[in-house]
Amino acid sequence: MQPPSGRVRQRPSPRWRSQPRPDPVAVLRTARAIVDDLADGLTGNGARTAARRLRGLLDVQGLALADLSGSLLWSGRPGDDAATETLVEKVLHTETPVGRSPLLAVPLHVNDELAGALVISGTVRRAAVREAATWVVNALEHARLEASADRAEQAELRALQAEISPHFVYNALTVIASLVRSEPDRARELMLDFADYTRYSLARRGAYTTVSDEFHAIETYLALQRAVLGDRLRVQIRVAPEVLGVAVPYLILQPLVENAIRHGIEPHSGSGLVQVSGEAEGSDCVISVEDDGLGMDPAKAKTVLAGKERTDSVGLANVDRRLRHVYGPWYGLVVETAVQAGTRVVVRVPRFQPGVIP
Repeated sequence: MQPPSGRVRQRPSPRWRSQPRPDPVAVLRTARAIVDDLADGLTGNGARTAARRLRGLLDVQGLALADLSGSLLWSGRPGDDAATETLVEKVLHTETPVGRSPLLAVPLHVNDELAGALVISGTVRRAAVREAATWVVNALEHARLEASADRAEQAELRALQAEISPHFVYNALTVIASLVRSEPDRARELMLDFADYTRYSLARRGAYTTVSDEFHAIETYLALQRAVLGDRLRVQIRVAPEVLGVAVPYLILQPLVENAIRHGIEPHSGSGLVQVSGEAEGSDCVISVEDDGLGMDPAKAKTVLAGKERTDSVGLANVDRRLRHVYGPWYGLVVETAVQAGTRVVVRVPRFQPGVIP
């Protein structure tokens, strides 16, 4: 009698072989998109899109983001309304995870403050939910940091506008008033220049402008200063056409020119020259403001530029910080000076910088 033949059974394919591996590039791209979606927080226009992307990453039936009011932005199939509302209310009250699959909610703490909740409808591992919540929190913290940086930049700009010399304004108006009867046409021209100066220097609210607008503003300012100082002030302005359209932070040149006159020319007993130039150097735009006045000790200039010394220099440290914030640590002001040797301040910025748009 023949022994029974052996039995052959097909082994099931390993689970890791039966499921396609996620594309890591696509996952990273989606994760980056979620950060952008949450740029305006849990109540912004992109929050619902962020919920949809998260649901896709976790592969669950439904996912919602809730702000502190308890309002839910769902993607996919939501859970039971009453149960979900109760769950979210408990999470926002206790600030701890509540529930379990298939309905789970976890709190979202941004900078140690409760900001909302993440709700999952469907079967998913708790570790995955924790990671998703961490990613949402990081995105919200990034958004707050960006908003704080923007507010700080606007505050520095307002501070710079506040530093514009009231002494100059008084002198300019006094000169214009003295010319009203003797030279009415000249007085009218200067009054228009003064109106243009105040409009640009005090009323503008944009973060960026162009080299062309900055040079127009300092031409107006220098015309008023020449009316005040007369023959004591000589001016040379040169700017290459190829850099006129370069976008730059608003109000970076006028403080440099004002410092050149206030500290270089006005204290000098004779006349002085202020030269302002702008040109292209490869992929950079280089602008310099130079005077042949009194100059200063380089060590003192270094402390002034670093903002470590209280001084009546208008906004040098402010302008330097703003340039470095926009373009990075390799950019900013370069000051060349020595006692009785004048001062030259150089601004170097990229001719093209993403996000810098007038």
